[in-house]
Amino acid sequence: MTNTSLLAPYSGGPVGHLPNRVVMAPMSRHRAAEDGTPLPVVADHYAQRASAGLIVTEGIWPASGGQSDWRIPGLETPAHIAGWRAVTEAVHEAGGRIYAQLMHGGRKGHPLARIDGDLPAGPSAVLVPGRVHVSGGGKADPVVPRAMTRDEIHTAVRDHVTAARNAIAAGFDGVELHGANSYLIHQFLADNTNVRDDEYGRNSIADRIRFAVEVVRAVADAIGAERLGLRLSPGNPQFGMAEADPGPVYRALLDEIDGLGLAYLHLTDNDSYPALSDLRPRWHGTLIGNVGENGEPTTRDAGEAVLAEGLADLVSYGRAFISNPDLPERFAAGAPLQEIDAAHLYTHGAEGYTDYPSMERVLVGAQTSTRT
Repeated sequence: MTNTSLLAPYSGGPVGHLPNRVVMAPMSRHRAAEDGTPLPVVADHYAQRASAGLIVTEGIWPASGGQSDWRIPGLETPAHIAGWRAVTEAVHEAGGRIYAQLMHGGRKGHPLARIDGDLPAGPSAVLVPGRVHVSGGGKADPVVPRAMTRDEIHTAVRDHVTAARNAIAAGFDGVELHGANSYLIHQFLADNTNVRDDEYGRNSIADRIRFAVEVVRAVADAIGAERLGLRLSPGNPQFGMAEADPGPVYRALLDEIDGLGLAYLHLTDNDSYPALSDLRPRWHGTLIGNVGENGEPTTRDAGEAVLAEGLADLVSYGRAFISNPDLPERFAAGAPLQEIDAAHLYTHGAEGYTDYPSMERVLVGAQTSTRT
């Protein structure tokens, strides 16, 4: 029987033993140097949140051609690997477990937001709505991306493999492929961002899922399926994505990869398509559920409802972890959650990043104030 407590330990398959079922979801925070190396403050940030059952990092570009925003971190160079090794060592020293999320921007990006200065490329030349973070701290209007050639598609697969190996070299416990929220893998799966007529295109479901399957299999072969997770967000409309009938596409994708023995599937639910209830029966490994995307932040009660219904084994929390570094402890104590410092979400320093106090710090501060 499924244990319905977020605070209960979990031991299920390749993901190993976790002290609780509260996963820190990936969240981009722009705390990298201009070359993509994570700043020293990043190690402090993740170490503070090491009580999560599992941490999944912010999205990390696998190669410069996949960079989506300025000051998003990479995993391509020796400096990147060294920077991330400082992060993994800090998390492990604090008793945590951490996966690197590989996030190829595909069509997302701008020449002024990329180290290589090139035009971004995705499955098709389809514009991304919305302005883009660029160098200098401002935003620019989007540009129409190029359509990737077959050679570029094959290069993108290889780039994911190389970055995954770099992640293991940096000390990560595993890797999560970002196949959600409008990034490259999602772009191949969606209706409006993939209008190709070749073997990676819209002619059949088998063609539409081909890139996702190739990346998953290639990375699994390179680092071991037991160290690989995949995040999907069927029907997520972020950044102008459109999927009229996601069910058949994602069922077919899971049928292709379910038997590989991946560490987990990280699945986002939404109002237009109940992905958790539809796809849970097709996935026989560990499943992380996320029910807060494009909606209200997930509460403890909402997370435990997901577990009680058997829709997931673990539940990921994003916004709650931004301002509550000791989120599992706060859940255990029934303590109120702190508010987010929205003004510093995408700045580059410690403010609004590592200065949120833990319950222990709040208690010590209150006791000191009482004595004075």
